Amino acid sequence: MGGGGGGSIRSADLKQLEEKAKQKLKAQSETGCHVFISFAFENEDEVNLLRGQAKNEKTDLEFDDFSLKEAVNSKNEDYIKQEIRERIDRASVTVVYLTPECAKSKWVDWEITESLKRRKGVIGVYKGDTPPDQLPTAFDRYGIKTVKWSHQEMMHAIAEARKER
Repeated sequence: MGGGGGGSIRSADLKQLEEKAKQKLKAQSETGCHVFISFAFENEDEVNLLRGQAKNEKTDLEFDDFSLKEAVNSKNEDYIKQEIRERIDRASVTVVYLTPECAKSKWVDWEITESLKRRKGVIGVYKGDTPPDQLPTAFDRYGIKTVKWSHQEMMHAIAEARKER
């Protein structure tokens, strides 16, 4: 004794909704940017702020974050690198959060080099009026651009890095 009507969607309406969803997904994949964020562990709180701003619909900053949300629980360096590579492969641009701690991190420098090997765009982002005095060595080696933590500047730099890869 079947359920009462009232909850069903007409086939024509369902097809129309499906088509709208497909168009929206296609538009997002063409304009949306997939980013891997490279940073020193000590700066995780500030990077989480950046992630939150990118999710906020009221800001101009818009990207999908494919970086690690938690440290890989392993002492096996090859395993850790493989986990990071998988994330970098899913991104089109690596954004490096520049701080004094970042310049000292062997992992950040490795992530930059690995991103470039994998033909990903790379930019550096810093808070304040000027970048830190020390940058990861890959910045000088490869002439990587740095920008201020400003939504407009970051989105422009990400778009440019995406094109150049």
